[in-house]
Amino acid sequence: MYDSFFFTSPGGRDHNEDALGDKEWEAGRLFLLADGLGGHQRGEVASACVVNALENAPEPSGDQELPQWLFQQVQAANQKLLALRESTGWSMKSTLVALFLGEEEACWAHVGDSRLYFFHHDRLEAVTSDHSVAFAKYKNGEITRGQIGRDEDQSSLLRALGNPERSHPDLGQSWEPPQEGDGFLLCSDGVWEYLYDQEVLADFLKTETAREWGELLLLRVMERACPGNDNLSLITVRVV
Repeated sequence: MYDSFFFTSPGGRDHNEDALGDKEWEAGRLFLLADGLGGHQRGEVASACVVNALENAPEPSGDQELPQWLFQQVQAANQKLLALRESTGWSMKSTLVALFLGEEEACWAHVGDSRLYFFHHDRLEAVTSDHSVAFAKYKNGEITRGQIGRDEDQSSLLRALGNPERSHPDLGQSWEPPQEGDGFLLCSDGVWEYLYDQEVLADFLKTETAREWGELLLLRVMERACPGNDNLSLITVRVV
């Protein structure tokens, strides 16, 4: 069973370009978070298009590997966004982080700088790598991980859905069934840019429910957010 908490807010902006969603099948449950790019037209339409496409994806079949299925569904969502761009003339783009929790494994996909954190055996087990210029600087040793959210190139993305050439997702998986006590955090850059990894872990360890964990993280963000801050979105999931 999964205990989950969803939160999204415009933050300091006049509208919200983030979208959240989930879908449950017999094979497992899919959690979705998309962030429409603010520097492009109709970010809220782009993120909603991506989430809607994945919520209406066909159920995984028993003879297909889950990461392969998820990769194909993200590609299909990108094609729907590209078709919408073509029909409207709007240059819409969106990030995506998607988490599928099945009985035998967890797997995830992401494009852009929305993140997934995975907690297993009381430690940070896996973290997505942002597809951004700032994250590339971090990997090259030019800045620290904690400086990514404040770097001048943080919003310069190297991949995004709605990009005809650079939209392929990175995949990850747990290689074992989700276990009681495991936790997952999906969040937009409007949330993680105000948090340190050790704080996310500490709040996970001192709470018992997905809501408590999410609300503690949001308190940290709201205490630090500047006027006009970005949209805030997160999904917390605990295996119970």
